[in-house]
Amino acid sequence: MADEALSNNVRWLNDFERYLRTERQVSAYTVRNYLFELQRIEKLFSETDTWLSLQHESLQAMLAKLHRKGLSPRSLSLTLSALKQFYEFLLREQQIKVNPAISLTAPKQGKPLPKNMDVDSVSHLLDIDGDDPLSLRDKAIMELFYSSGLRLAELAALNVADIQFSQAQVKVLGKGSKERIVPIGKLALTAINQWLDIKRDIACEDDALFVTAKGKRLAHRSIQARLAKWGQEQALGIKVHPHKLRHSFATHMLESSADLRAVQELLGHANLSTTQVYTSLDFQHLAKVYDGAHPRAKKRGNRS
Repeated sequence: MADEALSNNVRWLNDFERYLRTERQVSAYTVRNYLFELQRIEKLFSETDTWLSLQHESLQAMLAKLHRKGLSPRSLSLTLSALKQFYEFLLREQQIKVNPAISLTAPKQGKPLPKNMDVDSVSHLLDIDGDDPLSLRDKAIMELFYSSGLRLAELAALNVADIQFSQAQVKVLGKGSKERIVPIGKLALTAINQWLDIKRDIACEDDALFVTAKGKRLAHRSIQARLAKWGQEQALGIKVHPHKLRHSFATHMLESSADLRAVQELLGHANLSTTQVYTSLDFQHLAKVYDGAHPRAKKRGNRS
């Protein structure tokens, strides 16, 4: 009986492979991945299990077992896709009456955490010696991104009048046309003033804070390209873009203050849950803070 079940299992997988290659004309890469995932499931079969006899509950239990063994949600999603396609094929071949995989679920894939730069990398990026107009402008842009955690669209839309020098603040129009006031650090203010000294000699179309050599407001793509260029010139080994500086601002602020709601206000997040993603970025740092601060976490030998 076991030999017959094994033979049938192999036969249906072979037929499925042929179907994918000839009728569906699926890429060889996809065929290989699907077969690999199905064989991974097949290794969990009992001696009497066949592809035709398995029910929804058994398949769901097998997915759960793979998850417990450490298979990532991304890999499990591929396993799930292979199962659904395979059982659709068996249904088409009239070998089963109901697709047992149709309502299977896999663990949700977590949102990828935003990647930030450490403080030393940011300092190195901003250590620009050039005194030409483009270098001064770009330094002011990057200092402002990191100092105030602005979005690309927010920074590109800034006018000179939005910078409140006496209060060391910038007025920002965020998502949903919501206005907020954000502090500007001393180094960013200095960089902006140096850029404005040069900008006075440029005939500008409007009051835009950051402009091209011809006086036009700097476009989003131009800002992105300039940051990427400086990342290469400063030999950071990573792609620098506006969001990376915004993420770095948020992470470093949380590491220093742990004030989630304050950072939420600075970033212009409507929901606290959006800001909470940054609390997962540096668990080692949070663990050290916890171990040093929480009464129940302190070692007995440290008690005074």
